[in-house]
Amino acid sequence: MALTGGIATGKSYVRSRFELLGVPTIDADTLARDAVAPGTPGLTEVVRRFGPDICDSTGALDRKKLGAIVFSDADARQALEGIIHPFVREMTDKWFASLDPARYPFAIADIPLLFEGRRERGFDKVIVVACEPATQLRRVITRDGISPDDARLRIAAQLPIEEKAAKADYVIRTDGTFDETDRQIEQVLAQIRS
Repeated sequence: MALTGGIATGKSYVRSRFELLGVPTIDADTLARDAVAPGTPGLTEVVRRFGPDICDSTGALDRKKLGAIVFSDADARQALEGIIHPFVREMTDKWFASLDPARYPFAIADIPLLFEGRRERGFDKVIVVACEPATQLRRVITRDGISPDDARLRIAAQLPIEEKAAKADYVIRTDGTFDETDRQIEQVLAQIRS
């Protein structure tokens, strides 16, 4: 099963709630960070493509610098995804294969770019986490400490959230309170289990 949505729609919160309810989960964003950790072939490839200035003084990837490049240049973003996505796919597949199906009849992979990477066919069901565009914009600005224009660029780099919601088997809206979101998560989980 896959969990997806737009930037700052609340995917991490929803994933953590499923995990608290006993569903194994994996986070593709964490795997993507692992793919470009210092000393990895992924970081070597990123430096080869974007230059040594993309690293900070410790040799780690400077995510703000890289973000400024890839969110304003679609070709650069595709190049980065071409480096990171194969690693994320491989690690996700290994994780699913490691789970005991008798103990865990289903598990959830949180994959932000599921539809953009055309990976939805690899999953039995897709859960989309969604909120109103104005809420999403406000959350990106607040969370990342960036300008409204930069936040719009990041949002525009993904499919519009309503397009994702239209392709989903289940939609969890995060515009309301945490309690309202939690109730939707519990309802989705009950439907999946039945």
